[in-house]
Amino acid sequence: MKLMGNVKVPPSKSMAHRAIICASLSHGVSKIENIDFSDDIIATMEAMKALGAKIYQNKNYIEIQGINHNEDNKELKIIDCNESGSTLRFLVPISLLIPGKKKFIGRGNLGKRPLNTFYEIFEQDNIEYSFEEGILNLQLEGTLKGGEYYLAGNISSQFITGLLFTLPLINRDSKIIITTEMESKGYIDLTLSALRDFGIEIINNDYKEFIIKGNQQYKARNYRIEGDYSQATFFLAANSIGNKVEIDDVLANSAQGDKEALDILARMGMSIEWNKSKNRIVPVKNIGLKATVIDGSQCPDIIPVLSVVAALAQGTTKIIKAGRLRIKECDRLKAVASELTKLGAKIEEKEDGLIIEGVESLKGGVEVWSWKDHRIAMTLAIAATRCEEPIILKDYECISKSYPSFFDDYRRLGGIASEWNVGK
Repeated sequence: MKLMGNVKVPPSKSMAHRAIICASLSHGVSKIENIDFSDDIIATMEAMKALGAKIYQNKNYIEIQGINHNEDNKELKIIDCNESGSTLRFLVPISLLIPGKKKFIGRGNLGKRPLNTFYEIFEQDNIEYSFEEGILNLQLEGTLKGGEYYLAGNISSQFITGLLFTLPLINRDSKIIITTEMESKGYIDLTLSALRDFGIEIINNDYKEFIIKGNQQYKARNYRIEGDYSQATFFLAANSIGNKVEIDDVLANSAQGDKEALDILARMGMSIEWNKSKNRIVPVKNIGLKATVIDGSQCPDIIPVLSVVAALAQGTTKIIKAGRLRIKECDRLKAVASELTKLGAKIEEKEDGLIIEGVESLKGGVEVWSWKDHRIAMTLAIAATRCEEPIILKDYECISKSYPSFFDDYRRLGGIASEWNVGK
């Protein structure tokens, strides 16, 4: 089974989160085009509505009337983040711009994602808060004071992004000081790009500190979301292992950190051509895959599917600095090692990475599990294109979190994906 044809990748989930938030904080009405209504994006839309934005949904665009910051509505606001870590960590500080009590709830593993960075800020700014261990039930009341905030750069860039959204609207100047080496710089670049597009200026001193003037205003505008490199990487990886898919709506000059996939796969032997007038990547026949070292600190979301490529590359690939994959929707290092091993890959799991010894082909003929994680489900579907026998994939529906039409695209490209209702 080979995938062949042309696919338009979904709009960038990372950029959509940011554009929806910036528009919701703006004065006036913004139009955001090229939206894919995945579970995570719906979570952010509903969360901003809970804080007072008015959002009108159309087929593939939304209109947003920004929050009235002068409104004095102090009733309890319940913010349901579903399973979206971005929604949670972006909106916790933003919610402190709005008067009254806020309650954050969610599902899945979201309650297990650490929020200690915010708890330290709450203590510093005398914000009242309570939470429960293991589930998401965070209650807040108070306001951010502004000033200096010290944050580690190697935990999650989402904490920093949440503050970058919020601090420009406070009535004093602020500074975010990064106390360790910054990981996921690409995501910070996306945040700063979105903020600039909506009229907010922040000085980035080499990712060591961010200087933020207070009393700024977001400006409403029309905005189009570009294609998503994290989703494009599934098809880039597919091409690397013998499929032939042209990939549309990817910008050659994108600021997305997951664009790093192009460099990683080029080191491993993938060849492409750009049709820049159509924003299209055209695959070129690969001569052979070879192992490399992959640093997961700047692009954690694409590590699962790159592991499939590594499993079929000649030599031993090392994936390093990827410990944060253990606190995603599932423990992605454990999931990748477990499920690809079932298919015949040779993978050794390390504390913060994987060691993958390449094999000629994957066997298949077994049942594998998505771990209810969208990226694991799609990774296994791509792996199936190089399996000698079909696989059975359990809990594939989780793709709705980020790419609801993935299996529609997969079938249209020639992939075989049939639904079985086992035991029903």
